[in-house]
Amino acid sequence: MSKKVTFAAGRNIAMKVPPHLYEATVQFYRDVLGLREITEHAPAVGFEFGSNNLWIDSVAGMSQAETWLEVVTDDIAAAAQHLEAAGVVRRDEIEPLPQGFNAFWVSSPASIIHLVCQDAQSWA
Repeated sequence: MSKKVTFAAGRNIAMKVPPHLYEATVQFYRDVLGLREITEHAPAVGFEFGSNNLWIDSVAGMSQAETWLEVVTDDIAAAAQHLEAAGVVRRDEIEPLPQGFNAFWVSSPASIIHLVCQDAQSWA
């Protein structure tokens, strides 16, 4: 009998923003909303967003902002098999992951990108 795959919401949310909107977006979260900036992963720009981390990334070639979410699992191989069997689209080409980072990208039916990673790794 195979092990049941479990998923949980991760702590990280990434907002991918076109370069022409990047500074205004960072200013909105930092100066207008007054969220506490996360500085320990500079040059990455992030903010405490309740119990989550909101990362703001400038991405060339984008026409509008996208929000990406993190999902954690206790068994990355079983998760990959489960998602493939469910017809979930892998999007590993979307952004390279660091060597040794036990994770992959998928897209929801609504085209929201999700990072699926082993337990509580941090993508920052």
